[in-house]
Amino acid sequence: MSAQDPIAAFRVEAGELLGDIEQALLDLSHDLTSRDLVDSVFRGLHTLKGSGAMFGFDALAGFTHHCETAFDRVRKGQVPATEELVAVILSAMDHMQALVDGDGAGLEAVGDEILGRLHQAIGAADASVAVEPTAASVAAPLSAPAASGWRITFRLPTDCMTNGTNPLMLLDELRSLGDAKVTAQTDQIPSLDELDASQCHLGWQVELRGDASRADIEDVFIFVMDDMTLDIVPIEADDADETQAEAAPTTALAADTGSVASTQATPAAIEPGTGDAARNAKVAPAKAQESVRVPAERLDVLMDRVGELVIVQSRLAQLSNQGVRGPAGELALRSVAEDIERLASELRDTMMVLRMVPVASLFGRFRRLVHDLARETGKTIELSTHGETTEVDKTVIERLADPMVHLIRNACDHGLETPEERVAAGKPEAGHVTLSAHQAGGEVLITIRDDGRGINRERVRAKAEAQGLIEPGAQISDSELLQMIFHPGFSTAAQVTNLSGRGVGMDVVKRTIESLRGTIDITSNPGDGSTVVLRIPLTLAIIEGLLVRVGEGCYVIPLAVVEECIELSLEEDMRSRGRSFITLRDRLVPFIRLREMFATGTKPDPHQKIVVITTGGERVGLVVDQIIGSHQTVIKSMSPLHRDVATFAGATILGDGSVALILDAVQLVAFGQEQEERLRAAG
Repeated sequence: MSAQDPIAAFRVEAGELLGDIEQALLDLSHDLTSRDLVDSVFRGLHTLKGSGAMFGFDALAGFTHHCETAFDRVRKGQVPATEELVAVILSAMDHMQALVDGDGAGLEAVGDEILGRLHQAIGAADASVAVEPTAASVAAPLSAPAASGWRITFRLPTDCMTNGTNPLMLLDELRSLGDAKVTAQTDQIPSLDELDASQCHLGWQVELRGDASRADIEDVFIFVMDDMTLDIVPIEADDADETQAEAAPTTALAADTGSVASTQATPAAIEPGTGDAARNAKVAPAKAQESVRVPAERLDVLMDRVGELVIVQSRLAQLSNQGVRGPAGELALRSVAEDIERLASELRDTMMVLRMVPVASLFGRFRRLVHDLARETGKTIELSTHGETTEVDKTVIERLADPMVHLIRNACDHGLETPEERVAAGKPEAGHVTLSAHQAGGEVLITIRDDGRGINRERVRAKAEAQGLIEPGAQISDSELLQMIFHPGFSTAAQVTNLSGRGVGMDVVKRTIESLRGTIDITSNPGDGSTVVLRIPLTLAIIEGLLVRVGEGCYVIPLAVVEECIELSLEEDMRSRGRSFITLRDRLVPFIRLREMFATGTKPDPHQKIVVITTGGERVGLVVDQIIGSHQTVIKSMSPLHRDVATFAGATILGDGSVALILDAVQLVAFGQEQEERLRAAG
C-alpha cells in the first residue's frame, strides 16, 4: 500500500479549513461583535498559515499572514470588525483556495489588489489606529524592495530557545538576503542574580541593504511571527538612517501594531481593475484527491461483515474439501449459500451507507453565494436551511452543486424584489430563500423556495411563442408553461447582467437533473414566490429492482417506485383496447403495454400483470407478461449509441450473464400521462 501524498493530504485539509473559516466569516457578518467568531476566524487563518509554510506553500503562508494580522488587531480590540472587512477576507478566501490548488503563478496582482482593499477596510474601520504610510511605501507594490533597504527591529519571546528557536539562525537568514548590519539591544537584560541562562533577553536591530522585499523578510520569521515583536520599516535615505540609528538601541516597537500598519500601507496603491483582470486568469488547479469522511462506527460494521464473510468462506472451503454427500451435505451447502446471500446484501447496504453524505455539505456552500449576491444586487437576502441531516450519495451531491447555484442565483436575481418594492408590496424588507431536503422512498426531494414576485406567466408565454416553442394561442397546462423556462436560451430578463439574463443556466439545471434520473417540479404564485423541487434518487450505483419479463426479454423496474401489482386478465385486456385505463380504487389509472411499446412481436401471456408505479404524485401501470421477482441491481451506464433512449435508465447483468435493461420510471410515467391527456382530449 502506497503512502498518501502529503501535498494531496494538505490540499484536502486546507479545503476543509477554508470552508470552516468561510462559515465563521458568514456568521460574523450577522454578529460583528461576537468575540468567539473573531477568535475562530483568527485560529483558522493561523492554522492555515502554519500548515501552508510547513508544506512549502510559501505564497499561501505569506498572503494568509496579512489576513491573520488584520484579524489579530480585531481580536485585540485595536480595530472593530466591519462588513467591509468581512467581505475583503471572504474575497481573500477565494485567492487562498487558488493558491492551494495551483502554484501561485500569475496570481500576485490578485493578491496585491486584495491586500490593498484589506488596508482600506482596516483604515476605514479605525483611521486613528492605522499608521499613516509614507508616499514611497504606498506607491510600491507589496513585493517591491525599499529604496535603500529595510530596518528590522525584532525581539523574540524569552522562552524561544526552550521551544527550539535559534536566534542566530534567524540572523544568518537575514544576512543571506543582503548586506546586513546587526546591532544587539541589551536594555532588557536583567541583573546577574536574576539572569536565567535558558531565556533570551536580547533584541536585535538589523539594517538590511539589498533588493530583498518585505515578503522575503517576513518569510524568515514565519514560524515565530505570532509570539514575537517585529517592526519592518524602509530606509529611505542615509541621513534618515543615521538619525534613526541613534535611537535604535533604546527603541522596541510593538510588533502587532507596527507590523500590521506597515503591512497594510504597502498594497494601498494597486490600480483599480488589475484585480478583476487577474481574477479572470485561468489557474491550472492540481486535481485534489477525493475523500469521504466516514464515522468510525460504520467502519466497525463493515469489519464485522467482512469477519463473518471470512468465516463463511472457511465453511465453504471445508465443504469443498469434504465433498457434498447426502442430504446433510446439501443442507450444509444450502446454509452456506444463504449466509453468503445475506452477507452480500448487508455488505452492499453497508457500502452504500459509506458513500452517503449529509446534504449539509451541499447547503453550506450556498451561504457564501447568497451573501455575495446580496451585496451585488443591493438586496437584503436571508437564507434558511432545513433537513441538512438528510443523506445522499456523494456522487449525487457533487453533481447537484452547479444546478443549485443556477437556481439560487435565479431566485435572488429574478425572484426577489428590491427592498423598496417589497415594502411597497407589504412584505418584509428582507427577501427569504429557503433550502430544504427530505427523503421520500428511494428519492430525496430538495426544495428551493423564495418569497419573491413569482414567475410572470404572460412574459413566459410571450417569450415561448416568440421562440417558436408553442403556437400562439395554443392550450397548454400551467406546469408545461412553467417548464418552458428550462429550454436552452430561454430568459425573460429585460437586460443581461453578470448574474443572469443570457438564458444559459436553467437548461443546464434540467440536463444535469435528468442525467441523475431525477425530475424537476416547479410551482409559482404571483406575488408569493416560486418553489422548485428536485427529485433525485438516493444512489446511482445499486438499487433494489423488480425483475419482469416482456416477450422474450427481461427488464428491471426500480422497486422504490413500485406501488402494487395486479393481474390483467385476457378479457379485461380485450375490453380496454383503445382506452388503456383501469379502475383502481375508484380512480382511473392509465397503463402502457410494454410488449407493444418495445415491439416484441410476441403474443401476450394469458396471465399478464400490471405493475403500478408512481413518481411525482402521478401513477401509471406497466403491462408485463411475467413478474420474476426482486433483484439486486448493479446499474451500468448505457453505451454512447443508446444513451439518448429516454425509456431506459441503464442496464444490469443478471446471474446467468444476460443483460436486462432498467426502465426509467420518470419517463414512463410522463409517457402515460401524455397518453391519458390525448385520450381525454379525444373525448
